[in-house]
Amino acid sequence: MDTAQIMGLVTGILFGFLLQKGRVLRFEKQVGAMLLKDMTILKFMLSAIMVGMVGVTLLADAGVIALGHKPMNVGAIVVGGALFGAGWAVMGFCPGTSVGALGEGRWHAAFGIAGMLAGAALYAELYPLMKATVLSWADLGKIGLPETLGVSPWVVIIVFIAVALGLFRWFESRGL
Repeated sequence: MDTAQIMGLVTGILFGFLLQKGRVLRFEKQVGAMLLKDMTILKFMLSAIMVGMVGVTLLADAGVIALGHKPMNVGAIVVGGALFGAGWAVMGFCPGTSVGALGEGRWHAAFGIAGMLAGAALYAELYPLMKATVLSWADLGKIGLPETLGVSPWVVIIVFIAVALGLFRWFESRGL
C-alpha cells in the first residue's frame, strides 16, 4: 500500500468512528432527518463540510494539493440526486452510513451496499449511453462558486460557516 491508500484507510476509519459516535448510523436518526424532525445528521454533515472546506483550502493555499473541478452537469446532478434520495428513503441509509451500520453488525445494510455496487456496475455498462444523454444535459463546464462569483474561496467559506452556525443555533433553539 502506498501513502495515499494508507491515508485513505485511516481517514475512512476515523470517519466511521465519528459517524458511530455521532449516532448518525441509527435508523431513527435517518428517519428523523427525512421527516425534518431531527437535524443530527444535517449538523454532522455541515460540521464535516466546514472542517473539509477549511482543511482543503489551507492545503491548496500551502501548495500541498492542487484543486480541480469536475464538470457542473445539471442532468447528472438531477438524476444522481434523485437516485441517491430514493435509495436513502428506501434503505434508511446513505452510502457512508450503510457501511458504518454494517460495521456495527446491522446485516440488513448489506442489501443497500449490494444495491450501490450493482448500480455502479450498471452505470459503468451504460456509460456510453449516459454520456450521449444525461451527461450532456446542461453541461456548464468546470466551474466553482468562488470563480463564478469572482471572489476568494475564503469569502465563500466564511459565509458558509456563518450560515451553518446560524442554522445550528436555530436547530438547537427548536430542539432539533
